[in-house]
Amino acid sequence: MRTFTLIAAAALVTAAGLTHAADIEGLRFIDDFSIATGTQFDGTNVGGLSGIDFDPATGRYWAISDDRSGFNPARFYNLNVNFDLNSINSVNFNSRTNILRPDGTNFPTNQVDPEAIRFDPATNSLHWSSEGERNGLDLQNPFVREMNLDGTFVREFNTPTRYNPTAGPVGIRRNLAFESLTLSTDGATVYAATENALFQDGPAANLSNSSPCRVISYTKATGASGAEYVYVTDPVAAAPNPAGTFVTNGLVELLAITDTTFLAVERSFSTGIGNSIRIYKASLAGATDVSGFDALPGGYTAMTKELLFNVDSLGIPLDNIEGITLGPALSNGSRSVLLVSDNNFSSTQFTQFLAFEVIPAPGSLAVLGLAVLMGTRRRR
Repeated sequence: MRTFTLIAAAALVTAAGLTHAADIEGLRFIDDFSIATGTQFDGTNVGGLSGIDFDPATGRYWAISDDRSGFNPARFYNLNVNFDLNSINSVNFNSRTNILRPDGTNFPTNQVDPEAIRFDPATNSLHWSSEGERNGLDLQNPFVREMNLDGTFVREFNTPTRYNPTAGPVGIRRNLAFESLTLSTDGATVYAATENALFQDGPAANLSNSSPCRVISYTKATGASGAEYVYVTDPVAAAPNPAGTFVTNGLVELLAITDTTFLAVERSFSTGIGNSIRIYKASLAGATDVSGFDALPGGYTAMTKELLFNVDSLGIPLDNIEGITLGPALSNGSRSVLLVSDNNFSSTQFTQFLAFEVIPAPGSLAVLGLAVLMGTRRRR
């Protein structure tokens, strides 16, 4: 009963919309935890976890796999990640649910590319994105959809046709589309973002170039698209070895923390070198709404960003981090952040969880801290 009092106090603050980090000053690394490629759960190959979100009412997480129905049907998982101020103690999977098409059937192989997932407490449903495809004549539009917790289709949001892949220099790039998804802190808006620029908007990131990604907003009530903004990635972090082999850097996830501010995760990869992960605090304040332009105009103002945490500085092996979520309140009243990696179902990679403590700007989480401390006192 005493434990429930603590959880309920934090949950009530969440319901009031007060647990988002009004201003994050920094992050303190807690621990990492890895799951080997090839791990099985409920008859499926655990891996490809490219999106994760916390459900404050249950204390559990929702994670989506980017399996294109190649190993097993497209799916998401419910899981527990148990950690405290010092360590991640365990990761336990609770259930697996297939993502269904509007007709109620599983997606055929290579007809969907799930990438991001967000739980919506207002509707007790899940929003998710598919990256689409651009591979020769195989052209699949990226999309954002809503589904029930049993994986059944609810609706699809209205994405402008400028995002659709084509045979020409227009639309998404392959594997560089809707990698990011987040709900606004008031729950009224859904944001998605491309990992790199649309073809008509600019170059993909490389050793010399940054890439202007589009961040698109949708009105949740209607599903209509709205304002769009530009987030500019860094260039690729390191030269590959051998020279001339594959490199990439992209915006792989957004997490709204205020009405105009997000945590933005950039993941850079260079062959022979590995992954480089950076977490930025990015803002819409003053950014140009470019939704009226099928190709980016000159003279627009991009979102601002400031480096919040260079994950490379931890000095630990890093996998292909692609998901981020705010987690529960810790025992000292601070909020937590959890990251997860997409192992690409590769035997040379692993599914990695990284836990952090939020360091808030003074006063920004005072209400949450009070609620948790009250719960803590009741436990004594």
